[in-house]
Amino acid sequence: MTAVHPAVAQVRAAVHRFLAAHCPGSAVAVACSGGADSLALAAATVHCGTRVHGGVAVHGLVVDHGLQPGSAQVAAGAAAALRSLGCTTATVLPITVDGPGGPEAAARRARCAALRSAAPAGALVLLGHTRDDQAETVLLGLGRGSGPRSIAGMREHDPPWGRPLLDVPRSVTVAACAAQGLHPWCDPHNADPRFRRVRLRTEVLPLLEEVLAGGVAGALARTAAQLREDLDLLDALAAAVLASAHRGGALKESTPEASTLEVSTLDVPTLAGHPAAVRRRVLREWLRAGDVIELTDAHLRAADDLVGRWRGQGEVALPGGFAVARAHGRLRLDRSPRPPGPPEVS
Repeated sequence: MTAVHPAVAQVRAAVHRFLAAHCPGSAVAVACSGGADSLALAAATVHCGTRVHGGVAVHGLVVDHGLQPGSAQVAAGAAAALRSLGCTTATVLPITVDGPGGPEAAARRARCAALRSAAPAGALVLLGHTRDDQAETVLLGLGRGSGPRSIAGMREHDPPWGRPLLDVPRSVTVAACAAQGLHPWCDPHNADPRFRRVRLRTEVLPLLEEVLAGGVAGALARTAAQLREDLDLLDALAAAVLASAHRGGALKESTPEASTLEVSTLDVPTLAGHPAAVRRRVLREWLRAGDVIELTDAHLRAADDLVGRWRGQGEVALPGGFAVARAHGRLRLDRSPRPPGPPEVS
C-alpha cells in the first residue's frame, strides 16, 4: 500500500473532521477557482465523501467572474479538473460583476449569489479558505477598526458556507496538489499590489513573521477562534435580553404625518439592567430585524446613549431614513421619518 503524502493526509483529515461534524446529508458542493486551496479541498472532499462518509455526492461549482482575458477557458479547465477528480457534477457559473463598493465587494456579492443558487438544496458550499486567509482577514479587521466581530474572522461552519481548511496552512494545500499531480491555476490578481489583501499577504505578514520570529498566521487564527467563542456567548445573552425587552411586539400608530406609522419598541428598564456590550448587540439585532442596514459603531453607540446616557436627547437618525427615539420608557424604531418632536422629560 502506497503511503499517503503528509500534506494530502493533513487536508483529508481536516475535511473528514468537517464532514463528520457538519454534513449529515447526501450531497455537498465545493467552490473551486482552480487554485491550489480549492483544488486540494475538492480532491480531499471527493476522497472523503466517496470512501469515508458513505457516498456523499460532491458537486463542483466554478465561478467565472469574466474580469480577465481567457477567464472562460480557466473556468472550463477547473471544471475539467473537478470531473477528473470524481465530482458528481462540475458546473461553470458565469457572473456579471457590477454594483457599489468597488470590484472586490461587487465580485463577492455576485459570486455568493451564484453559488447559493447553484448548490443542491440544503447542501453546504465548501470554500477553500486556509489559515493564511484567516490571518489576512483578522489583520484587515484590525485595520478597519470595525469591532470584535471583524477581528473574529471567518467561521468554519456558517451555513450555507463551510470552510474545512481554516486550520490548514496555504503551504500544505500547495504541497498536497503537487503530491497528487494536480496543476493549480495561479490567479494574476493574487499578485496584484493594487489589492489590499495581496499586500497583506506579500508584504505585511512576511514582515510580521520575521519580526515576531514566526507563527504569526497561526497566532492570529487562534486569537480569532478565541474571540468567536466570547462573541457567541455575548450574542446568546443578547438574544435572551432582546426577547425580554421586546414584549409588546410591533405597534401601529396614526399620526397627522402618516396614516399608518409602523413602530417597533423595546423596554428601556429591561435594557438598562445590562452592560453596554450586551445592549449594543440587542440594538443591532433589533435594528437589523427592522430592516435598518449599514449600521456603524457610531450609530449603535448613539442609540445606546438613549439607554445608558439618557439626558433627554431627541431621536437618533439611522441609515435609510429610519430613526430611533425614547418615549414613555421605551425605545421606538420609526419605519418612516417623523418631524423631530420635544424630547422626553426624565
